Amino acid sequence: MFIGGRWVASQSQEITTVISPATEEPFGTAPAGAPADVDAAVAAARAALTRSIWASYGPDERADAMLAFADALEARADATADLVTGENGMPTDIARAAEGLGPAATLRYYAELARKTPLEERRQAVGGPGVTVVRRDPVGVVAAIVPWNFPQSLTMFKVAPALAAGCTVVIKPAPETVLDAFQLADAAEEAGLPPGVINIVTGGREVGSYLVAHPGVDKVAFTGSTAAGRAIGEVCGRLLRPVTLELGGKSAAIVLDDADLPQVARGLSWASLLNNGQTCYLSTRILAPRSRYAEVAEAVGDLASSMSVGDPRDPATRVGPVVSARQRERVEDYIAVGRSEGGRVITGGGRPEHLDRGWFVEPTVFADLEPSATLAREEVFGPVLVVLPYDTVEEAVRIANESEYGLGGTIWTQDPERGLEIARQIESGSVGVNLYNLDLGSPFGGVKASGLGRELGPEGLAAYVSYKSIYTRG
Repeated sequence: MFIGGRWVASQSQEITTVISPATEEPFGTAPAGAPADVDAAVAAARAALTRSIWASYGPDERADAMLAFADALEARADATADLVTGENGMPTDIARAAEGLGPAATLRYYAELARKTPLEERRQAVGGPGVTVVRRDPVGVVAAIVPWNFPQSLTMFKVAPALAAGCTVVIKPAPETVLDAFQLADAAEEAGLPPGVINIVTGGREVGSYLVAHPGVDKVAFTGSTAAGRAIGEVCGRLLRPVTLELGGKSAAIVLDDADLPQVARGLSWASLLNNGQTCYLSTRILAPRSRYAEVAEAVGDLASSMSVGDPRDPATRVGPVVSARQRERVEDYIAVGRSEGGRVITGGGRPEHLDRGWFVEPTVFADLEPSATLAREEVFGPVLVVLPYDTVEEAVRIANESEYGLGGTIWTQDPERGLEIARQIESGSVGVNLYNLDLGSPFGGVKASGLGRELGPEGLAAYVSYKSIYTRG
């Protein structure tokens, strides 16, 4: 484990073996943590928060430390990206951008925000004499629990604003992508972050549950499934502990009657099938006007069939394997349900014939299903799309909003102002018009079963701040 700025032996004798989803062979091993390791990590984070040099850092000093951390991460960008590709099957081009370079960019954004955000501000009291000093203190020790699909990026969505606010962090990576977490720890050590500011404890659900409920933790930040998020939210609610939950999605892409289909297809390759379909915000329900339904369905099918499936280390690959045998079984079960409910497979629906090993699933597109069908309601988390017809824009908006989720979504049109007006009507934390691209400077998160709170932007920093009002006579 990486605890208190040192590499220490785990208190558990268990070993986690990471299996390559592309080869089905062992890719690496890592120790599995134990509750005693969590205790040590939380204690180290608490000490750094209250008794180390980190506690005395102002915004500029924190920003300087974060920039050194960003440089150390960027120096490891290629190696980190290769690790992530080997762990979860992410195509290498995506891994180099999102997992290699992305975390450093997030750190640099929040370092600059730390410099610009005052520790205190004075406000004239409303309706009476005196001045109120509003102070921003760090919320405290943060438990960051990270999923396997974008492990480095999503770690930094939590760590960067936490550091900017002056917090300390205990990171619990997913067992499937535990190896790249040690790269992050190595970078933190090289950058000279004070001991205990960043701590990493590995392990499965039991370790994560123990960390979430630990009495020394002040805030929890979690990205993962809605089911796990509900369980974490219940614990944090009972403890009155702040929590940020970024959960699942079943987002809709509304293709308007004036849409340029080649543009739509290019955009959906990223907005609907990114990272082998294993991205929470993807637009996996494609809503097409009935007058163009066959045309849109064919275009989406052509897109899916054109995306090369293969070794994720090959730069030509657009779709790699899903993360595990269990995940492939889940995706294939959903494909079987889609067929049993009367869906027509436009393309895909099986395993690639040219690949005799690896947990691959062909990009699959269904048509002729109802909005109430299982594939149109439940998150598959794999390369499976469903094309649904609508008669009016009002109906399209209603179908998009008749979901328990509300994380992403897209509108496709040659009239951006019309697209913007429709986007305002979608019940979702984020919507793209003719693209979908996360913006570091703007809040990201969901409504309904897609989560609580926001990451990124100034709003992401505010989630790690505890506000104190000090009333004075001026």
